[in-house]
Amino acid sequence: MCAMQRRDWLKSVAVGGLAATGFGVPRLARADDATTPAPVDIGDRLELFVDQGLIERLSGEASRRLHHPTPAEVVLQHDQPWEGSGSGYHSVFQDGDRYRMYYKAWDLQASQGRVATNRHPLYCCHAESQDGIHWEKPDLGLVEFDGNKHNNIVLDSVNLDGAEIDAGHPAVFKDDNPAAAADSRYKAIVRSRKPKGLYVLGSPDGLHWRPLAKQPVITEGAFDSQNLAFWDPTIGKYRAYWRIFSNGIRAIRTATSDDCIQWDPHVDLTYVDSPAEHLYTNQVKPYYRAPHLLIGFPTRYVDRGWSDSMRELPELEHRELRASAVGRYGTAITEGLLMASRDGQRFERWNEAFLRPGIERPGTWHYGHQYIAWHVVETAASMPGAPPELSLYASESYWTAPGSDLRRYTMRLDGFVSIHASMRGGELLTKPLLFSGNELRLNFASSAAGGIRVELQDLQGQPLPGFSLADCQEVFGDSIDRPVTWKDASNLNQHVGSPVRLRFAIKDADLYAFQFGK
Repeated sequence: MCAMQRRDWLKSVAVGGLAATGFGVPRLARADDATTPAPVDIGDRLELFVDQGLIERLSGEASRRLHHPTPAEVVLQHDQPWEGSGSGYHSVFQDGDRYRMYYKAWDLQASQGRVATNRHPLYCCHAESQDGIHWEKPDLGLVEFDGNKHNNIVLDSVNLDGAEIDAGHPAVFKDDNPAAAADSRYKAIVRSRKPKGLYVLGSPDGLHWRPLAKQPVITEGAFDSQNLAFWDPTIGKYRAYWRIFSNGIRAIRTATSDDCIQWDPHVDLTYVDSPAEHLYTNQVKPYYRAPHLLIGFPTRYVDRGWSDSMRELPELEHRELRASAVGRYGTAITEGLLMASRDGQRFERWNEAFLRPGIERPGTWHYGHQYIAWHVVETAASMPGAPPELSLYASESYWTAPGSDLRRYTMRLDGFVSIHASMRGGELLTKPLLFSGNELRLNFASSAAGGIRVELQDLQGQPLPGFSLADCQEVFGDSIDRPVTWKDASNLNQHVGSPVRLRFAIKDADLYAFQFGK
């Protein structure tokens, strides 16, 4: 190809000021100094793509891709007399060498024209596991039911100093605040009907509970959902998230606190580009591998009304029975969403479902299905020799006797969202970053023919000497922790403290996360 022909060819592939590279995708144009944002200091923390916080530009066929959990086994059946078909609102966390789970125990019985919920009071129950996969209901001997205490009830709905505590809407967490008192290392948020509000309970062992305040600590809200709080190490405060109604829409409100008792003025969540939708739960918590990122799994509620498709969904007879009491009980459908935030108030929410109702089968596609537990935990891989994975849990068979079920789902570590490109290739350019460490590592997956190359650029868009795409050894495979190497200059120490952009050239691969370190 002569020089003139090559010049004309380059013009033909230029897209929006981009020129071709040797990796089969356009090279990003030089950054404009006048509009260069201040660098984000990421240090050595793990960075995911659950939000667009570090993305300056995607080009070619690169795009953000939402991934979905893989269904596994049912880990818990709420089939005991003190549980029932309305059991749910699970809190799950790892506590040392075991896993803990707390949940609402409730029963719903539908008959023509009515739904009975008074077979037994609302309880909070406790389950345990050694691996997050196989769960047991311990015989706690704490709360009497039907004449004995041989059950796993940890908290009942009682009158505490005049407050009507509702044990059926619990959110339980282990307090990671280094200053937390030993006798309240575990905390629970429960609602009260009278006086209306949220109470905070404390426990030394996660089993024996006492109120930490004589009055509700939060009083403005609807609270008819799982309302929660937790210690946020990034800001050194507690955060709370609870249910409200905003212009008739089920929505979410938040506030912060130094002590989990006195709360700062609240604000309502806002979203980057999402419509007003009914969100029943929020399930927000710091992602344990990257706690500066708050990830939520809200439940989307949509009443589809009666139609031919509605009548084709599972369990029509029972659906019609529920609808005879209240129409939406038969025609509403719920599913799990994904959202993320760096400031705790403004979230990027994926409008596409994260956890769909799935293939039609008994116990699915109804009101109460796919409520995701609070929150993900790390468990052993399902395939021998593979790295650990994430487990999350979601409800099904709600309304179904003898009791609702809890199914486990799995994902790769950090595998919520990726930067994906086809074989034609695409590129990601980050915003200016400050980092620490002498190594860059990726969580990624490629085809046998695909891969990823990385370039470090200065603020003018020029590759740093020794760290260009041409210098980078192409990374291919499927790993949660793979180092990136360059031919002659793999040690990044010389650029610590200087702002850089990362340019990822991606071909038939997914990039889930990256991290500087060592």
